[in-house]
Amino acid sequence: MDLVFPHTFVPWFRAVAPHIHAHRGKTFVVGLSGELIAAGKLTSFVQDMALMQAMGIRIVLAHGFRPQLEEQLRAKGHTSHFSHGMRITDSVALDCAQEAAGQLRYEIEAAFSQGLPNTAMAGASISVISGNFVTARPVGIVDGVDFIHTGLVRKIDAVSVRRAIDAGAMVMLSPFGFSHTGEAFNLSMEDVATSAAIALQADKLIFVTEVRGILQGIVQEPQRAVELEAAQHDPDAEIDQELALLDAKRLLAALPNPLQPTDTAFYLQHAVKASEGGVERVHIIPYKVDGALLMEVFTHDGLGTMIVDEKLESLREASSDDVGGILQLIEPFEQDGTLVKRSRTEIERDVSQYTVIEHDGVIFGCAALYPYPEAGTAEMAALTVSPHVQGQGDGERILKRIEQRARAMGLSSIFVLTTRTMHWFNKRGFSPVDPNWLPEARKRNYKWDRRSQVLVKNLK
Repeated sequence: MDLVFPHTFVPWFRAVAPHIHAHRGKTFVVGLSGELIAAGKLTSFVQDMALMQAMGIRIVLAHGFRPQLEEQLRAKGHTSHFSHGMRITDSVALDCAQEAAGQLRYEIEAAFSQGLPNTAMAGASISVISGNFVTARPVGIVDGVDFIHTGLVRKIDAVSVRRAIDAGAMVMLSPFGFSHTGEAFNLSMEDVATSAAIALQADKLIFVTEVRGILQGIVQEPQRAVELEAAQHDPDAEIDQELALLDAKRLLAALPNPLQPTDTAFYLQHAVKASEGGVERVHIIPYKVDGALLMEVFTHDGLGTMIVDEKLESLREASSDDVGGILQLIEPFEQDGTLVKRSRTEIERDVSQYTVIEHDGVIFGCAALYPYPEAGTAEMAALTVSPHVQGQGDGERILKRIEQRARAMGLSSIFVLTTRTMHWFNKRGFSPVDPNWLPEARKRNYKWDRRSQVLVKNLK
């Protein structure tokens, strides 16, 4: 074994652990484009899904079959017809859709049945359940165009789906639905996945797609959205990692109606619908990146674009529910001597003094404020930012909030004790003073053997 491996694996695994805890027992709906399967990536994708389920995530999988359907139609010498961004499904296309759906169902179930050694499927036992969970209705005639057997989701049997995933099974939904009269309708994967996520009030809806996400430039300049659309195919273009629902709706209004899945508005329209329908987080990620699903779910920044009703990152005062997160955050810094060790009892007692910064329910930064009103000052202690997100300005954001709290108390300064981060505080207006400067109550607890430097910042 490579001797360097433990030094890279252990910190990585510890960084992933908070996300594993946060997602255990949650319900994810994953919308899988048929392009991923056509590209030969089904096996690795299934292995990643197996890992997620092993970590306690309840999964509903909705698959598409656009390229597979096109292949069936070409084999029969039939031409595809589209209007209003939807396929017109005649009787030949309906037969081809049924064949494509049946073939993909077989391939997906077979992939989940593998138990290959040295893969994520080794020892896995995953039951995949499919059935008549989707009730459909016809699109009908739109602007004089008859869509024939093309349909829209009328209802998802959420009770039956929830019963299956509660029992530990994975539910698979094909883009097919049936009316109350038994008619079959060709649906889109995006409509099925979105409707299922809303019906289940899923914690996440994840589209694994042809596109990388929503481009930053388009988000920043929605008035130029049409002009900037071409940059979608630029591999160097920056992706907006998190997009507020309000911004997503504003952008969607500026974009033309989507005609194909690679148009920005195509997946964005479904993301907005799901978010407005109560789905907490909607993700758009690229299938071309190996492990994209795991990176999006188990890393801080993810890989694609996440649409949320409000920004996930929040800076706030701590509560008793945050004690465990604070302990987990500061423990490595206590072990290497950067911070003085604090017991759980101490943190529980002083939790109201802490300010925390969290992202998606995981605490990534904290600091405590201990006032000495008789001396007109306060100590900022345990300022910590996770190593995995350092350099993004979170430390300064916490410092500013601590300064605001101190000013609100009528204090004229704050001070810190540090042995290793003097330069960081110097750059932010702190100046060194003799330890005898400390308020009497704090001076009595000063550990002279640590030789901590005392740095003070005036707030007036």
